[in-house]
Amino acid sequence: MNSQEKEITYKTSNSYSTLNTLTNQTKTVWLVCHGMGYMSRYFLRYFKHLNPEENYIIAPQAPSKYYIQPRMHVGANWLTRDNTAAGTENIVNYFDAVLEAENIPAEINFIVFGYSQGVSVALRYLAKRQLQCNQIVIHSGGIPKELIPKDFAYLAKDTKVKLVYGTEDEYLDENRMQLESEKAKDLFGDKISITSFNGKHVVNVDFINNLVS
Repeated sequence: MNSQEKEITYKTSNSYSTLNTLTNQTKTVWLVCHGMGYMSRYFLRYFKHLNPEENYIIAPQAPSKYYIQPRMHVGANWLTRDNTAAGTENIVNYFDAVLEAENIPAEINFIVFGYSQGVSVALRYLAKRQLQCNQIVIHSGGIPKELIPKDFAYLAKDTKVKLVYGTEDEYLDENRMQLESEKAKDLFGDKISITSFNGKHVVNVDFINNLVS
């Protein structure tokens, strides 16, 4: 059998979701990356308690959709270990298009938020594009192993980086979180602050609400 795997380039499209309206009253813009199994439009519900006049939330949509058993709900996945580099490049180009379409004001308070699998997507995008932001939130997710301190040396001195996780997270045990915390400290130095909460692998809405309080 003469089997070959070939690669082509083609044009595609993808959706994304937003919450509230970007106006002159907007103080903070969020770029939020959902976890595996989510859809962007439903992920927005975790940000609905933020002041709608002051906060504008942009939620990119992971491209690979699938059915979740047993109720056959539709979920989505960002990347797998198969051909990660090419998948990352596609996502980076997609994020570029989202931000170009949204045309975020340069002076706005800008938060990049990753939850679970969305952490790796968010951090890889920041590293690739050297994107300035006021806060980076690493919520219950793993930091890609290939990232090094040099990737984030571009960040402004006052950029805040916050790592948050649940003490009963079924995917991130104590040893794993110690490793992730050490990696975060290595990458971000004195910019990083680490917070835990009593809970499992869930989005901490109280933590989100306090980020701009």
